[in-house]
Amino acid sequence: MRTEPRSERLAAAQRCCLAVRLGCGRAVEERPVFEALRILDFRLLWFTRSVSLLGTWLLVVAVPAHVFTLTGSLTATGLTLAAEFLPPLVLAALAGARADRVDRRHLMITADAARAATVLLLLLVRDPADVWLIYAVLTIEASATTVFRPAAQSHTPAVVGAGTALSSANALNATTDGTVRLLAAPLGGALYAWLGFPPLVAVNATTYAVSAAALLLTTRLPRPTTHAKAEPSPPGSAAAAGGVRHLRAALRQAPAVRTLLLVNTAFLGANASLSALLVPYGITVLGGPAQVGVVMSALGIGFLLGAPLTRALVDRAPPAHLLAGALTVTAAGYVLLFSAATLTVALPAAVVIGAAGSTFLSATQTTLQRATPNAVLGRTTALLLTGEAAATLLGALAGPAAAQALSPTWAAVLAAATTALTALAAALRLPRTAPIARPSGAS
Repeated sequence: MRTEPRSERLAAAQRCCLAVRLGCGRAVEERPVFEALRILDFRLLWFTRSVSLLGTWLLVVAVPAHVFTLTGSLTATGLTLAAEFLPPLVLAALAGARADRVDRRHLMITADAARAATVLLLLLVRDPADVWLIYAVLTIEASATTVFRPAAQSHTPAVVGAGTALSSANALNATTDGTVRLLAAPLGGALYAWLGFPPLVAVNATTYAVSAAALLLTTRLPRPTTHAKAEPSPPGSAAAAGGVRHLRAALRQAPAVRTLLLVNTAFLGANASLSALLVPYGITVLGGPAQVGVVMSALGIGFLLGAPLTRALVDRAPPAHLLAGALTVTAAGYVLLFSAATLTVALPAAVVIGAAGSTFLSATQTTLQRATPNAVLGRTTALLLTGEAAATLLGALAGPAAAQALSPTWAAVLAAATTALTALAAALRLPRTAPIARPSGAS
């Protein structure tokens, strides 16, 4: 007699339980927030992501501060951002295609090892003549991160499935992001002032090494495959052309994915345009750098609040309603924040923006993972990351230009109008039926 694997028996039991509960009039089963953490491989993935993100954000303030300390140049300091954003624009498509053709786990381990070794080169920077090495290191590190992200994001559904554990996983990742953004950047700035640059570099390299070691403990999964008949992979450009054709065919069959890519890029462009204005607006209108720090903390708090909100809604609300609602609330928050003259108004607006933005980003990620075939999920994620990088760069240029030509408040109005139009596109073109809340492992 054939014995079914434990995972299949568990999935069957879960489907039976769900059917019984639906029959009793309960449309959605009870799901713990930490459901995904029951899966060992996801616990390891979540740990690697958290620890490497912490190390990266410790340097978000420290690297520009170190460059400015060495050179005294705003231009030299600003080039650190260019070094981080250019690799996703250039390499994301290639990294996504690679993630769909090889062992994603091995790709992540290789990227972490490359980041750990490269970051240590920052220890050689001692005077202004060495600043070029910082740009080189940041570019290589960002390139490795560009390889890591589509592999990690497309690997997650393979580990937890496309059901309720996926929304749990993305909510946990959003909580981690919010916590790290809230604590690590100011902590890194304080440690830089107290300990100096080398210890932070050593910590960052160590986090990447720990991440790689934890990934080695995860289960090696089969390489992503299509449902089509297997054929030998052609070499060189022929393989790339085939991958592009496969991606185009998948996108033609998934209009919701095309819409998600569009609305995500538009939202991030509008958000970047105002992010570039937040510091000068806070200094000139709200009272100074200390007030800017408080507003950023409020944004971080809102981002944290968005994680449980997403967890509660993403398996129940139709994507069209959830994403359009989050974008509409964000648009209102933009206008409120950049018309505020005091922290009394600015802080609640920042919390609202953080919560609604977090909800939008996490729900978009979950919907995209569910709607995209696994065989092209790496490339689809790469398209998302390419749009993110392009929108961030263009938004960072457009926001200050609009503020200078008009005013910061009118720049916020333009960004809010763009976000509202994006909400309309989401409402009209995304699915208007609630997703089926499948348990982890259900098919």
